[in-house]
Amino acid sequence: MMRTAMVLMLICVLLVPTPLLACLWDSNTIAREKQRFPVARELIAGHFLRHSEAYYQWRIERGSQTAPEDRSPGDYDNLAVAYEKLGQHDRAIQLIQEKVKRWPREGRYESEANLGTFLIHAGRYTEGLTHIDRALEINPDGHFGREIYQKYLVEYVLVQQDRGYQFPLSQGEGGFAEYVLRRQQIGDENRLSALKDAYKGVMGMMWFGNHRSPALLEALGDLLLAEQKDQYDRMLAARAYLSASYEVQDPAASREYRKKAQAALAAPMDFELSDVEADLKQEIEQAEQLFQQIAVDESKWLSAGLDLNQQFSETYADEPILASNATSLTPVSMDTVVKQMLLYLVVGVVIVILVAQAILRRLFRHLRLPENSAEPVESL
Repeated sequence: MMRTAMVLMLICVLLVPTPLLACLWDSNTIAREKQRFPVARELIAGHFLRHSEAYYQWRIERGSQTAPEDRSPGDYDNLAVAYEKLGQHDRAIQLIQEKVKRWPREGRYESEANLGTFLIHAGRYTEGLTHIDRALEINPDGHFGREIYQKYLVEYVLVQQDRGYQFPLSQGEGGFAEYVLRRQQIGDENRLSALKDAYKGVMGMMWFGNHRSPALLEALGDLLLAEQKDQYDRMLAARAYLSASYEVQDPAASREYRKKAQAALAAPMDFELSDVEADLKQEIEQAEQLFQQIAVDESKWLSAGLDLNQQFSETYADEPILASNATSLTPVSMDTVVKQMLLYLVVGVVIVILVAQAILRRLFRHLRLPENSAEPVESL
């Protein structure tokens, strides 16, 4: 009977999936994540189509061939953005100011949005916010609604810096997610919708701006954790915080971001931070390989005197897909965990009953006296 119980236990262990031992991001997991949060993993790792410095140099050279008096408002925007991408903020600001002087009304939304962004990137936050506000007055839904969250993020950075924080910008009080909800005075009934909108806004800033910005990565992690319901959100948040830890110069700030990443994985289930980080580093390596290939191609096209826009669109027609890693973790929903725990409990109870029955049978067998062992009765 004992052998039967042990066999039953072994069968149950082999048949029931164990979440603590699962270690794969399979194709269905990746598809689900991409459906809910488009290109989230790609943006955190930097695995998406983006141009090299050679491209922006080419665009500057090409745009500079047109005399200032012959430039259109769009020419000014393209040229200014190219300088901005190369980190030449002052030159980008100067070009937009020239554009506004020539065309006070035409393309004014683009002028205000670009000028505000350039000023913010140059560290002139208050000036930049003024122009972002003007852009929002002209077009509240500009950049697919991303502009308002750029404003909120800059405000949040200024507020947190006034409180003495650098990086990380928050120390566990809800971070950027709670700031957005307070700033918009969002009630519980609209909480999830507001967080999703803010998430899309931050994703847009990463896509079209600087995906390696610690402020953006931290904000992304804060938004993912705001509801604290989904294991996929927590896995992505841990990746965002880890990525931020690589971008800050201060070792203390890096350690704090790693603590935030660990906390993201701590509840309701534990995952090893080392496994998540191993996956992230492999993803970053894939992203770097993609970007290096783009840089090689664009330098080659530049040397050949080809049109880089045309060559790029023909060569990279679709966004690349980040390959899954064999060591990735597969998060398990709490419903699945509860069901598995109940099944384990039932199996355990059945095994205890079977073992108890076997023990009791053996005990009663030994207590019973054999029929021929009765003592003889003495005669009178």
